[in-house]
Amino acid sequence: MTDPGFEGLLRRLAPQALGAVVRRYGHFGTAEDAVQEALIAAAAQWPRDGVPDDPRAWLIRVASRKLTDLLRAEQARRRREDAVAAWALPEEWLSPAADSVAPDADDTLVLLFLCCHPALPPEGQIALTLRSAGGLTTAEIARAFFVPEPTMAQRISRAKRRIRDGRVPFRLPDAAERPARLAAVLHVLYLVFTEGYASTSGPGLYRGELSAEAIRLARIVHRLLPGDPEVAGLLALMLLTDARRPARTAPDGSLVPLAEQDRGRWDAARIAEGTALIDAALPRGPAGPYQLQAAIAALHDAAGSAEETDWPQIAALYDVLVEISANPMAALNRAVAVAMARGPRAGLALLDGLEGDERIGGHHRLHAVRAHLLEMSGDTAAARASYLDAARRTHSLPEQRYLNGRAARLA
Repeated sequence: MTDPGFEGLLRRLAPQALGAVVRRYGHFGTAEDAVQEALIAAAAQWPRDGVPDDPRAWLIRVASRKLTDLLRAEQARRRREDAVAAWALPEEWLSPAADSVAPDADDTLVLLFLCCHPALPPEGQIALTLRSAGGLTTAEIARAFFVPEPTMAQRISRAKRRIRDGRVPFRLPDAAERPARLAAVLHVLYLVFTEGYASTSGPGLYRGELSAEAIRLARIVHRLLPGDPEVAGLLALMLLTDARRPARTAPDGSLVPLAEQDRGRWDAARIAEGTALIDAALPRGPAGPYQLQAAIAALHDAAGSAEETDWPQIAALYDVLVEISANPMAALNRAVAVAMARGPRAGLALLDGLEGDERIGGHHRLHAVRAHLLEMSGDTAAARASYLDAARRTHSLPEQRYLNGRAARLA
């Protein structure tokens, strides 16, 4: 499993296989265990025997057999405890076999809405969807939510139990149900994209398979809800942000900050598509958080150079975003925009108000931003200390190298 292409294939197929098995048999938690066993089997067999002609069908078929074994073991355990077996075995179901559906069928979107069922608390909806449809590990999800890993593991387990005990149906929600789940679905896709675009751990700066999957899923949701401005805003935000990815790393893999990127390497087609989406979405009514962030990204992408960036307009958009959103990262980005528009001291004053926010007070980005603004203000000693502090706090190796390098230059 060292080949990134092979890992990407399994990551892309896992939610599709899980969706197909859950749709056919139910038993969400047990189906997820069965799919995980199928993925382990694929990791062992495919490098040796070759990838099957239809890898998705192979995973579904193996997972279905694993599910049968798991349910039989569970039934045997319950019989030993003289309990009534509540689950039917797969062969007792009357619907078509899960691996006999059309090869291009994709149950991933249905899986997203299942995980975001209103029977689950909001934090459970997002965590379960990231785990089951997004393919993130529990540790990655915990970092995205700024909570300890054991806390997140408990959250995911509770969500699975509620899906199982509530016998939540595997189907797309109707029009009346859809708004209750859509906000969580969009937030999940945003977090998956963010983890892919700026990986919180590991040797690489980004994980292309995650950001690509988030964009793919966002396109599916946009096709389902073409008139929803926040869906369009999220897709626009992803495209406008991902357009800069080719210029984010130097040939040696090191991080290149936005101000120093070669803008000629940005993806012009994605910028054009994202700009068209947000231009069409904004006039439809009051702008939501994703539309505002997309508008900010469009301003960055429209600037021919860092010096031409319309920082006053970006700061104004962040003012609105912070008013309607409690996201601490938005407040942190606002401090940067204000510093660029009004001077570093104005930005540092805003950072002081974030120190007591437990969601971000210990996050490396707060200390990295403080270091940058201190460097802008001329306080190199304090800036160097903050760069080193930020480097100690991040799990991303490229970010560690970049922050330590900034500190070394100031020395």
